[in-house]
Parts: sequence; structure tokens; C-alpha cells
Amino acid sequence: MQIYNTLTRRKETFTPLDASRVRMYVCGITVYDYCHIGHARVMVAFDMITRYLRWRGFEVDYVRNITDIDDKILKRAEENGEPIAALTARMIDAMHEDEGRLGVLRPDREPRATAHVDDIIAMVQRLVDKGYAYPAANGDVYYRVRRFEGYGKLSNRDLDDMRSGARIEVEAAKEDPLDFVLWKAAKPGEESWPSPWGAGRPGWHIECSAMSTCCLGDTFDIHGGGPDLVFPHHENEIAQSEAATGQAYVNTWMHAGAVRVDHEKMSKSLGNFFTIREVLEAHAPEVVRYLLLASHYRSPINYAPDALGEARRSLERFYNALQGVTPAEGEVAADYRERFVAAMDDDFNTAEALAVLFDLARELNRTKQEAPQRAPALAYELISLGEVLGLFGQAPADFLQKGAGQLPMTEDEIEERIEARAQAKKAKDFATADGIRDELAALGIVLKDSREGTTWVIEGR
Repeated sequence: MQIYNTLTRRKETFTPLDASRVRMYVCGITVYDYCHIGHARVMVAFDMITRYLRWRGFEVDYVRNITDIDDKILKRAEENGEPIAALTARMIDAMHEDEGRLGVLRPDREPRATAHVDDIIAMVQRLVDKGYAYPAANGDVYYRVRRFEGYGKLSNRDLDDMRSGARIEVEAAKEDPLDFVLWKAAKPGEESWPSPWGAGRPGWHIECSAMSTCCLGDTFDIHGGGPDLVFPHHENEIAQSEAATGQAYVNTWMHAGAVRVDHEKMSKSLGNFFTIREVLEAHAPEVVRYLLLASHYRSPINYAPDALGEARRSLERFYNALQGVTPAEGEVAADYRERFVAAMDDDFNTAEALAVLFDLARELNRTKQEAPQRAPALAYELISLGEVLGLFGQAPADFLQKGAGQLPMTEDEIEERIEARAQAKKAKDFATADGIRDELAALGIVLKDSREGTTWVIEGR
């Protein structure tokens, strides 16, 4: 199995520290607002990775943290006039609801920063004792970036270039503008915890270092997250963790690609910012999940109506192939499974894996006509491999006809009109047949003719 390692900028043979166990940490959500479609990309990508590793026989210890104390959380709670705990609890529930609808399995452990403050303080103290950190006159504790040899190795940045070219907040209490905060002194009225340096709260970067090492050990196999976390968050995690423990922090760094909206960066200021729940009001969850998996996890995704429409049509092809077949385990002559494994072993290449499944669906369609006795085994294989990606979990009719309950016509009435159209075509009364098709299309019911007969779907669903 080959995985692209952001640290080395190349694919490497994946060899976990324990032969049968994978320890993986993924940076989770700062819970001050609803999750957006960029969060969905990371959730679905690492859900797919976890599912595949388990399918390949690994025991996976998947840890994804929750940041439940942060500047943004304090600000939003104050704006809302609600306690911090109430805000974060509400947003955590919403996050779980959103990811559940997208078919994302819950991580094995979901540590919260506020439950690990003692561990964070202990790590900061080790860094102070080793000379990698220092308490400042303003009550904060800062990390000495220049003290850590190799800072910038993940993001491939040079310290002097960062110092001269980057816009770095100037803080009089810092020894060097590049230094970053580990512990923040509490302002009046802020939630805080006692520490050797006075009342305060953790900095964002140190939270993940403490939580990951507490859950998975000083060194673990995979650390993942979104593309915006490479610098400074993950760079700072490496510096903190390796200075504190004296061990290599992570063997393989993985980062999902960005989500763009109509080829532009997603931004509230541009008015193209979409929460997961807003997206799912207009599009079926499996369609959204398919869109997020159709491209390689490291590639950028363009979120646009055309892309969602193509994702819907792709899923329809799979479900139409499965329609009318009762899956049953059996022998499949072609090497679909081997090709699927080869694609996924190549840095989780879901685009190539889906191409294999399209080949399988095409054979299933042919077999339904030419050798129907082979169709159940092919359908079983298609569903089994799709399940590895979290797809094809619905009954075909449920997916293809989803939304029929809102139509001004019952399913029986739709089937009667389809039968009337079939009879009209048989009688070569094509004007009547076309009229029935147009009548149904006006209601959003799209007919699809094939050698197996006519099926129908709800337009745009």
C-alpha cells in the first residue's frame, strides 16, 4: 500500500508501527458554528480511508478531536449571549447529525480539549523545562520557534523567509515574532484554568499535540486534516510534540484537497459559503458523498450545480444496474476486486476505484439480459465494493424515486401512466406516448428506457 506523505512529498510504502494496527489522528472541528462543505470533504475522506484500512484487515484506532475552547468560541458565545458549554454542546450535536447523514462513521475516540487541560499544561511545562518555551511578561507562554531544529520541514518553508516575508503579528512580549503561543493568559471574564503561569487557557496548536499523544502515544502512524492546516497548525504540532517527547511525532502526514465553489475559494465574504445542512436541504446525502469521493482525496473539488448533477447521474447508473436483481454471494469471473484493491492501495485512488465499479455495473447490465443467472453475484460484488466507500447502501427504488412523496401523483399512478405509454408505443401511437412522457416530465418525473423496461427518477434528486 502506497500513501502520499506530505512530509516527504512523495508516495511511500505504508508500514504501520504495529503490523496489524493503524493509529490515526485527524484534526477535527472548532465547534463554534455549523460545519461547512470543506469540513465535509475532510470527514468523508478520512472516513473512506478508515473504512478501507479496516476492510484490508487492519485494526484502526481512529481519533478525531474536538476543539471546544478557542477565541472564535468565546466570541460567538458572547455574541449569542449563551454559555460556552451550551454553544459547544449544540454545535457538537449538529456536527454528529451532519456527518451521520453523509454516512460518516464516528471516530473511535473524540477527545475534547477542555477534558485534556491537565495534559496540555504538563506538555507546556516540559517545553519550558527543556528551554523550548518561555513565560512572557504578559502572562502568556510562547514556543521558541528558532530553538527547534527542522522547523518548516512539513510546509517546506525557510525560517528566514518566514521572518522577512510573512505578515506576523508583532507582540512586544515575544522574544521573536515567529514564536507562537502555547498558553494564553485569561482576560477578565473569560473561562480559564489555573496553571503554573496563572489563570488561562490553551493555545490551539498545543491542544492537538497533547490530545494526540495522550490517545495514541508519542509516535503514531497517520496524522490527517484539511489543506489549510499544513502551516502553521501541523508545523507547530511537530515542533511542540517532538521537542516535548524527544521522539518522531508522526510517520505519515495526509491532507485532503480544498473545496472550491464555482472555481473560487469558499468564503463568507464572497457569498459562496455553504454549510453541510444547507447543501443537504437541496441534494441527497449520497449524491454529496459521491461528489466528495469522485476525485482523489488530495485533489481540489469544485462544488457547483453541474458537478452535483453529474454525481447524481453517476449514482443513477449504479442503482439502475442494481435494480431488479437480488444480490447473492457467488463467483465473479473478472478481476474487479483485484483492480479495486490496486486502485485503493495506490494512495486511496477513489477515482480509479469508481472506474472499476463502472466496469462492473456495465457487465451487470449486460448480464441481466444475456446471462441472468450470473447477475446476483455481480450485484453482490458491486454492493460489497461500494460499501467500502460508503456507497450503494440504499434499495435502488428508494434512491431512484426519492422525493416521490412530494409529487402530485402516487407511485401507482406513475406506473399506470408508464404502462399506458408502453401500450401506446406498442400500438405505434407515438404522439400519445410522447405526450405521456412530457406530462410526467412537467411534474419532474424523468423516464429512462432500457432493454429491461422503463424506470423513472425524480429530476434533480
